[in-house]
Amino acid sequence: MKNQARVVVIGGGVVGCSVLYHLTKMGWTDIMLIERSELTSGSTWHAAGGFHTLNADTNMAALQGYTIKLYRELEKITGQSCGLHHVGGVTIATTPDRLDYLKAERAKHRYMGLETEIVGPEEIKKLSPITNVDGVLGALYDPLDGHLDPSGTTHAYAKAARMAGAEIVLRNRVIETNPRADGTWDVVTEMGTVHAEHVVNAGGLWAREVGEMAGIMLPLHPMEHQYLVTGDIPEVYERDEELPHVMDPAGETYLRQEGRGLVIGIYEQDCDPWAVDGTPWDFGHELLNDNLERIAEPLDAAFKRYPVLERAGIKTIINGPFTFAPDGNPLVGPIPGLRNYWSACAVMAGFSQGGGVGLTLAEWMIEGEPGRDVYAMDVARFGDYCTRPYTRMKVTENYQRRFSISYPNEELPVGRPLQTTPAYGLWKAQRAVFGSGYGLEHVNYFAPEGEPLFETPTFRRSNAFDAIAAECRAVREAVGINEIHNFGKYLVSGPGAVDWLNRIMANRVPKIGKIALTPMLSPKGKIIGDFTMARLGEEEVQLTASYSAQAFHMRWFLHHLPQDGSVTLQNVSLQRIGFQIAGPNARELLSRVTDTDVSNAAMPFLSCTPVEIGPIPALVNRVTYTGDLGYEIYVDAAHQCALYEALSAAGEDLGLKPFGMRAMMSLRLEKSFGSWMREFRPEFTCAETGLDRFISFKKNDFIGHAVAVRERDNPPARHLATFIVETGDGPDAADCVADEPIYKDGKVVGFVTSGGYAHYSQKSVAIGMIPKEMIADGAQFEIEILGEVKQATLIEEVLFDSKAERMRG
Repeated sequence: MKNQARVVVIGGGVVGCSVLYHLTKMGWTDIMLIERSELTSGSTWHAAGGFHTLNADTNMAALQGYTIKLYRELEKITGQSCGLHHVGGVTIATTPDRLDYLKAERAKHRYMGLETEIVGPEEIKKLSPITNVDGVLGALYDPLDGHLDPSGTTHAYAKAARMAGAEIVLRNRVIETNPRADGTWDVVTEMGTVHAEHVVNAGGLWAREVGEMAGIMLPLHPMEHQYLVTGDIPEVYERDEELPHVMDPAGETYLRQEGRGLVIGIYEQDCDPWAVDGTPWDFGHELLNDNLERIAEPLDAAFKRYPVLERAGIKTIINGPFTFAPDGNPLVGPIPGLRNYWSACAVMAGFSQGGGVGLTLAEWMIEGEPGRDVYAMDVARFGDYCTRPYTRMKVTENYQRRFSISYPNEELPVGRPLQTTPAYGLWKAQRAVFGSGYGLEHVNYFAPEGEPLFETPTFRRSNAFDAIAAECRAVREAVGINEIHNFGKYLVSGPGAVDWLNRIMANRVPKIGKIALTPMLSPKGKIIGDFTMARLGEEEVQLTASYSAQAFHMRWFLHHLPQDGSVTLQNVSLQRIGFQIAGPNARELLSRVTDTDVSNAAMPFLSCTPVEIGPIPALVNRVTYTGDLGYEIYVDAAHQCALYEALSAAGEDLGLKPFGMRAMMSLRLEKSFGSWMREFRPEFTCAETGLDRFISFKKNDFIGHAVAVRERDNPPARHLATFIVETGDGPDAADCVADEPIYKDGKVVGFVTSGGYAHYSQKSVAIGMIPKEMIADGAQFEIEILGEVKQATLIEEVLFDSKAERMRG
């Protein structure tokens, strides 16, 4: 074993071997994989080996498609068989909601270039004669689905990496990972110490323990999972071709052919987290004890769905653990706060996602950023709120929901409430219906008396529709109040603060007392943040951005922070909170609670002003996401309730009403305002989204400058546009959410980034990405919503306050 390497990958499962292969493929060969036992000695060896492209996140689905197509390349390079069986897959729907979900997924696939189809019961029976289609409404058929040999595939990755010069060391447990002052690592193993520039934690079942060696807690947990292998079944082995996979979400089962019999796997509700106190180091090629009682109910449903099972004997029962993150997606990327330490963990669907994970991590390490938007699997999408107990609770919930429908308006209940602000009780007393993001409770809307304190999950307009409309009217016609804890907030101070921000932000830091909106860009010009900068003093700036991106943004900040101590950075997201007030009566309300002059001359749009509201010191930012006259009022968390009492008392005769995030998102559509991880995400550039209007091209040294200039001089081929969609107003009306395909003359030309109903304008609105030359006021398009094509008209003038007279006046 060498004592030095550019990269040490810890873990010899399919993910670790994929990372190793992709690093060599991109040119890094002085690399090493260290495995405590043999290759596949974790979850890999007992995996069912299925692969599929279906994923709620389109970029994840694309990476899964990449993984599946990669296997032929591996076989060609190595001569090692992956045991590929491209048999296709059928996901069946037994309820209208499930069919809506599959239609929405099929629509996404249209612009992704994936050839999936919605098929009816008769076609399902032709594809899989052993499936009982009683009660089945339809299915999604994907010809790319299939299965492979887990061991052969892992060894193919390993062989390809070895052929390119990588070293693989087996039967050698890593004992410690110790950082050096220069950001490199000493990886201490049973055979000796390796000095590495980079460490990759691909520890699988042991990823938690490997992470603890570096002082980090990764939010993942292993779950027990059972599947059965039957004996020979004539209806299976007498066919001329292999049966397709069948997923029966209602029955919590998946099925595929295995030789002359079948594999039947179950994601049961009565599930068990495994190794709560840690994964034993001596665990490896063992299985867990069978627990057929746990799967009795879904197994009974499987016997009804596939009657041939009643005549088949059970040959093998596999009960083995594999790891999940709280949302079921992998944990990939650089660990916030650590230099040169990378995660490639919690890859639950290793043979669907392993190739994409390896590619992503190799690009990130070698080129500085991934080749596509991978936020859905970025390890920085979770924060410190993800404690071990919380993670275990959410992982269990996710396992139980493996085959559940994901509704766009659904809020999951487990582990809540976790974090709340002082105003939580105030909202609860006013019949708030809460959502949760990044561990923090926020108000979605307020339920009227007599209505349930619960929003029914749906793909169509929900029971909250009328309540949200009333909140929107209150803002537009009087004044609304909304909490502003849903922003990540950072104080940047020190003698180097302004210079540093001018380097990492694309816009120039404003003058004292002023506000500037700015994108933050990657070196490749991709949007990695949209910020508000409020200049509080000569050496102090407050930044605000999406609350859910805190770890993501803090990782970037810390990576670029000057080492000379000239900049101090504080995350004050939960310390500095308050409310926004918005609407035509907002200025009058603010004037009643402070002696400070709040006139437009004294407090113009995009200004920041310290004020006193009674005894409470506050900061007022003249800016609002509603697109109306509005103010953001920041105070210390200890003063939040007192601030609310002052505003509430002063606003009673002004029509002051609280509004939630559902109304906020409706109001922003009327202004065509973009949203983080919808219109503004690492997949897009500023010139594609319109954020280039907030770039200061007078600066020539901000990160991403070269790309921004190139796209200013040579505009990209696509751009965001806003559409009015003819959805109808009946009880089954459905609005755009995201990822719906946009058609022009029968051809898919783009996709929706976000949408919904603009209640005050009474229009269904979609924002989407299309070819720039097609953008013209009144141009006609079609958008597919839940399998139905709807007329859509492009608008170039926003629906509300098109001249911004209310917002700026």
